[in-house]
Amino acid sequence: MNTNPKKQVAVSFLGTVLDKGFGQGRWQKWRPNVAMNQRQDFHLDRMELFYAEKYRELADHVKADIQQVSPHTVVNLVPMELANPWDFSEVYTKLHDWAASYPFDTEEETYLTHITTGTHVAQICLFLLVESRQIPGVLLQTAPPKNQRRSMEDGNVGSYEIIDLDLARYDVLAERLAAVRDDAVRYLKSGISTKNAAFNRMIAEIEQVALNSPSPILLSGPTGAGKSMLARRIFELKKVRHLIKGTFVDVNCATLRGDGAASALFGHKKGAFTGAAEKREGYLKTADGGVLFLDEIGELGLDEQAMLLKAIEEKHFYPVGSDSEVKSDFQLIRNSAEPPASTKKPWPPISTSPTPTKPHGAATSAT
Repeated sequence: MNTNPKKQVAVSFLGTVLDKGFGQGRWQKWRPNVAMNQRQDFHLDRMELFYAEKYRELADHVKADIQQVSPHTVVNLVPMELANPWDFSEVYTKLHDWAASYPFDTEEETYLTHITTGTHVAQICLFLLVESRQIPGVLLQTAPPKNQRRSMEDGNVGSYEIIDLDLARYDVLAERLAAVRDDAVRYLKSGISTKNAAFNRMIAEIEQVALNSPSPILLSGPTGAGKSMLARRIFELKKVRHLIKGTFVDVNCATLRGDGAASALFGHKKGAFTGAAEKREGYLKTADGGVLFLDEIGELGLDEQAMLLKAIEEKHFYPVGSDSEVKSDFQLIRNSAEPPASTKKPWPPISTSPTPTKPHGAATSAT
């Protein structure tokens, strides 16, 4: 068994601004990648320092300064060419590819990923790679001292913090996150406790969908099962979590008949037909930014269903009598005791596979 302490390895971006410094005055400036090696209470055995070729001179200079203050530290300059260092996809892909090919040895080495230098995008990507264990280890954050010039002359090279992303070590935080999720589930259940496993499982899945996806949701079940109440609870929960800004628009499709159905759903312009004395927004436009709940959608005519499907897919539609498109982006919750009448095109995919029918033996309120 190896009893020797593990080597400490830092992974860091060259700070093209923060690490810059030439002449004797550079020692009075806080330079993150140099300063972390000037500490008496912290040492690094190796650094993997990302740099772009156009900053090679600065990278060589920083490497030389690191080795001057910490001769035992090996500095590997790692080329990292980025066409756009603010492009999340490019930065993440390059760092991911580097991590996938790097010979990590967690038995012999401890890895500290430095997130003080680099663009904010680079820092986020490094965080994600450490959090997902593609870069094993912890995060290292450094900060300059106050009164930088005087402090550096006195040997104060700033502070550092090591951040372990293993949430299992933070029991209080883990318990708090679990409590937040449990509160959401209880809210959807209207505070009603039940030991019905199928019902509890269904509500938990709905909570996951409602908070993580804007896709359409289907609620099916017999009349009186509480589908309308559950739809409103989903809306209120999303509103509380700041996932939507609009309103809840509740439409009973069974009351929409004949020529008035299209006008009620899509609105109409003034003078579009006899009796259209004023412009009407329509339910779809009113629901913009919020939730549109369509009750008994199977009662709509086939033409209205086809028009509605197109509006949901494309996020825009034509009010009755208008040649100008209207945009509206909303989440659809549809409810029916029966599947919708067949249309020429299938309805959008449903977010939830379980359908909230009232479970046997459950309490009489919301399901």
